Amino acid sequence: MSRLYEKYKKEIVPQLQKEFHILNTMAVPRLEKIVINIGVGEAIQNVKVLDAAKAELGMITGQMPAISRAKKSISAFKLRKGQAIACYVTLRSRRMYEFFDRLVNIVLPRVRDFRGVSPKAFDGRGNYTLGLKEQLVFPEIDYTKVEKSRGMNITVVTSARTNEEAFALLKGLGMPFRES
Repeated sequence: MSRLYEKYKKEIVPQLQKEFHILNTMAVPRLEKIVINIGVGEAIQNVKVLDAAKAELGMITGQMPAISRAKKSISAFKLRKGQAIACYVTLRSRRMYEFFDRLVNIVLPRVRDFRGVSPKAFDGRGNYTLGLKEQLVFPEIDYTKVEKSRGMNITVVTSARTNEEAFALLKGLGMPFRES
């Protein structure tokens, strides 16, 4: 397993048990999955744009991305139901911990004018979502081969029941939260 998972088992689990008075170690909040999503609106006119985004997401995560299709037609956007408009990857277990480790220690510090991630981006059920404006902050992406910079949403799904538990878990795993 990854070094972040070892840290979770040895340091973070006992710390969270003590902080939230959890007796059973299986009830301690943990990472369940990380979903990375790239919406490609230009894919309506040019399908090849989606292939480039798919290849880049595959390089970043080390896993083959799935394609997301439009759920309904919207004439204002010239969008038809069933048209491919995004790609996403769901990471679990070893790949998830390795990606989170890279995200926290390599990628986020490379973001321009980075002062920490917002502590307010929790959804009320212990899940955290952050958006990146460009994929170039990932070291796997070759700057010369990128046609267009694309943003992405990264959702960290935890087993925590409250935002406080999830905040303590992510803080323990090294997520650089901004002081609000």
